[in-house]
Amino acid sequence: MIKIALVDDHQLFRKSLALLLESSDDFDIVYDTDDGLHFIDYVDTTAIDVVLLDIQMPILNGYEVCKRLKMINPDIKILIISQLTSKEAIHHVMECGANGFCSKNSSPENLEKAIRKIKEHDYYFDNELGSVIRDAILWDKKEGLSLDSNGTIFLTEREIEIVRLACVELSTKQIANQLYISSRTVENHKKKYYEKDSCQKFYRCYSVCSQN
Repeated sequence: MIKIALVDDHQLFRKSLALLLESSDDFDIVYDTDDGLHFIDYVDTTAIDVVLLDIQMPILNGYEVCKRLKMINPDIKILIISQLTSKEAIHHVMECGANGFCSKNSSPENLEKAIRKIKEHDYYFDNELGSVIRDAILWDKKEGLSLDSNGTIFLTEREIEIVRLACVELSTKQIANQLYISSRTVENHKKKYYEKDSCQKFYRCYSVCSQN
């Protein structure tokens, strides 16, 4: 059973989504709120597997909520759900450390798939956003945030190995087994992405690979 928290300031959408997800035996809605700041205070008190997080919220927007949640617990899985699908929005989703993005125009089946993918494989982006994701990558290249003049992404050989295995949807445990390292070591590499701001590069690599 995947324990889910919903953070969205539109009550009708949030409550409807809760009813939809709870109709499946795989999902358990353990918390829902319209206040991201309040959720940050709450997150340590209950076991949560996946957070479904809106972007446009009062007091604290979804990007900032995501950043703070990742500082509290880097292992928490965060799926951004929003109607914003511009390259700027996708760029910020990557930058704040979210595990994935799903459009509010997605089908219920696609949302359920996204939740399972993030729980099992850590990452998910809507296939239909491929062109937007590429635009976000090119935008970062133009801004000089993470790529050199040749478009090279600066990752270590081990990081590249992990990225490649993640691209074929291997879980942390499967990656560890294939590389003959421990799951803890794989998780430590992921934490380093956050510490040195390389998580952005990981998502960009993953997005490009997943489109091939």
